[in-house]
Amino acid sequence: MPPPPAPARGLVRLLNTADGRALCLAGAVDAGAVADFRSRYGAEPARIEVLDARSVTSLSGAALELVRDHLDVAALGGRSVQVHRSPAVDRLFPTD
Repeated sequence: MPPPPAPARGLVRLLNTADGRALCLAGAVDAGAVADFRSRYGAEPARIEVLDARSVTSLSGAALELVRDHLDVAALGGRSVQVHRSPAVDRLFPTD
């Protein structure tokens, strides 16, 4: 019997949506996915209106730091961010 397939590697992208610029995370977001994101978009947190993490199955420490950085920068700028979370993300951020 073949071994079960490895979980799909996560991804992080910035997308322009009808609700504004969105930081989208999906799958098992590990340090490699965060490094790919930073090489594509830069190290500084982007201005976002939406954080879409509905498809996240797990977040590494680096991914958690990325999310917190984006939310902290928005809060410091007085901007609210719509947050869409998966059950995996709810366990990391139990309350707002």
